[in-house]
Amino acid sequence: MRIVFVGTGDFGVPALQALITAGHTVVAAISQPDRPAGRGRKLRPTFIHNLADELRIRHIQTEDVNTLNLADALGGAEIGVVAAFGQKIGNTLLDALPFGCINIHGSLLPKYRGAAPFQWAIINGDEITGVTVFQLDDEWDAGPIWSRRELRIGETETASELHDRLARLGAELLVDTLMALERGNRQPEAQDASQVTWAPKLFRRDSEIDWSQPAFNIVRRINGLWSWPVATCLFAVPGGKKERLQLARAQVADSTAEPTAEFEPGAFLPDKTVQAGRGRVRLFEIKPAGGKLMLFEAFARGREVGPPTRLLPLEES
Repeated sequence: MRIVFVGTGDFGVPALQALITAGHTVVAAISQPDRPAGRGRKLRPTFIHNLADELRIRHIQTEDVNTLNLADALGGAEIGVVAAFGQKIGNTLLDALPFGCINIHGSLLPKYRGAAPFQWAIINGDEITGVTVFQLDDEWDAGPIWSRRELRIGETETASELHDRLARLGAELLVDTLMALERGNRQPEAQDASQVTWAPKLFRRDSEIDWSQPAFNIVRRINGLWSWPVATCLFAVPGGKKERLQLARAQVADSTAEPTAEFEPGAFLPDKTVQAGRGRVRLFEIKPAGGKLMLFEAFARGREVGPPTRLLPLEES
């Protein structure tokens, strides 16, 4: 098929590559503009911009896709494929394509409509998630579903890792869906509005960890927030300097242990686990302020981890 690809983030990279591998003609790739990044604030190409250049696909950047000259931008495309674009696509563009636009979404719709679906799946303790290919309409993530595929979430899997697995799975599902769409042997199914849940965008303020919560909740929040906005706290030695610490991966070490006068929520125990409101948390990977991602064991070797050290909320800095 002749396709216009609409995407910005790296979630769409495997999909765009898969379209070319499957023999489809991508007439153009549309993404948001390149943005300044890094300490030098130099323009950094979007992931789709980079891949489009590598694949020698025409690339269009726009602050508002709905203001494009459609005859020029669509180039005779039959269908649009959307993945992690970051803008709402209006009906004028949707109606300009014979097959409209289909979207790859990182959840099993109608569950987790919104900007952070796989992150919230981990945070909320789900065991199963997946990807959905659906027809875009004028509502957010509400169009009829062409296909879905499930994926089991690993016990200590981070949102960053799940993102990558879902992106690859979404690319496979996209190719299968386009094949069925070309053959005309499948019809999309309306979403069940009674089953809708939401996955709102995450912000830096969501990085706070409440150690009075059960260990399972804390672990899922740590894993679900990596690599953005990242669970963050303070490593504190009584009478010493507090050190800012980002938590990347954790596991439930105990699900029932209750706090005591000696080991309150956030306190390190002799085995280097952290007391929660109920249960204990084992940290696997962390990132010290100004440092690189590292194993918690390596971090602990250079510091006095254990009683009476503890982890504190940022607000206690």
